[in-house]
Amino acid sequence: MSNIASVVVVGSGTMGHGIAQVCAHAGLRVTLTDVSDAVVGKGKASIEKSLAKMQEKGRVTAEQAQATLAAITLSTDPIAASASADLIVEAVPERMELKLDLVKKVSEAAPAHAIVATNTSSLSVTEIAGVAKDPSRVVGLHFFNPVPVMELLEIVRAMQTSDEVIDRARSFATQIAKKPIVVKDAPGFATSRLGVILGCEAIRMLESGVASAEDIDAAMELGYRHPMGPLKLTDLVGLDVRLMILDHLHKELGEQFRPPSLLRQMVRAGRLGRKSGRGFYDYTSANETKK
Repeated sequence: MSNIASVVVVGSGTMGHGIAQVCAHAGLRVTLTDVSDAVVGKGKASIEKSLAKMQEKGRVTAEQAQATLAAITLSTDPIAASASADLIVEAVPERMELKLDLVKKVSEAAPAHAIVATNTSSLSVTEIAGVAKDPSRVVGLHFFNPVPVMELLEIVRAMQTSDEVIDRARSFATQIAKKPIVVKDAPGFATSRLGVILGCEAIRMLESGVASAEDIDAAMELGYRHPMGPLKLTDLVGLDVRLMILDHLHKELGEQFRPPSLLRQMVRAGRLGRKSGRGFYDYTSANETKK
């Protein structure tokens, strides 16, 4: 058993509010925290919008949606919230210094039994665990976007993570209806390492004129049954996020992860994907055609 009943999610952005939603839907008490009332309120509004869409599709009932929202408390003080948590999940931006500072503080405030988890998609969980009060209780819990839809939970074992925490993390995944895999802490883990190399090659193909964005994506969707092509997926994740991951993996693993020039240029131009309205595709029109 995971023995997790109370969860604190630090960061109410795309990943954070999704994590909060699935935990609350599973019947856990959730505190969603961020830097201000306005920011965390925006995260709560995103949960309400997500639940409304799920209700329209018949995936949740009105009662389930109401119960999920009722289970979520908002806060701007993650340290205080962590004092009574069974699990703290940090979902702040992918900046190591930010994660190190946060994990150090919440681990000192958390009860001795609490698990401290990082939702990082590529940074070293071992390094993050190193600043915790009890490094053996730190683990990577890598969720996928959109969290309420994606089944996978990648559990990342740091060098210090105890067997007990891995077992509890597996049970927690089942508790929130996710399918866990366990990987050791290595650059990019399993999923980011494989996913970004496919996206990187797709961008290089577009850059060199091999095919259009639509045809590159169709090749993977129709030929390999990927639910979403690599360029559409990069737009969903965010070109800036993909660039940051590639820069990290290039440094750690070598030339195969060198970011394409086109990707860096698009980020400099503010073409970040869905969140900016334009990436490899244009999301400002109903047709979402490539520009």
